[in-house]
Amino acid sequence: MSDWAILPRMADSSMASALGTGGSHADDDPSKIRDAAQQFEALLLAQMLRSVREGTGNWLSTGEDSSGDSATDFAEQQFAAVMAQQGGIGLASLIARGLRKD
Repeated sequence: MSDWAILPRMADSSMASALGTGGSHADDDPSKIRDAAQQFEALLLAQMLRSVREGTGNWLSTGEDSSGDSATDFAEQQFAAVMAQQGGIGLASLIARGLRKD
């Protein structure tokens, strides 16, 4: 299974757990919705960064050092999280708007 195929299932479970509602909209909290949407956008951005890195070759290491690969993965995840918190590509705001009851 490709990394991209798992994203929708991960998004459903992370959104439901972040909302604390098991997926229902019984007690929507805007801050929880925003956080869940940002987490999903960060996940997507990190996956995109990983795909670019793997597609073009690992530019930070020779591939012989697993600790270098782990550090690169962690750096990409943190970079993606910060990007999502700062607005990212705008996906989090669209998701949050779609999840609100308004």
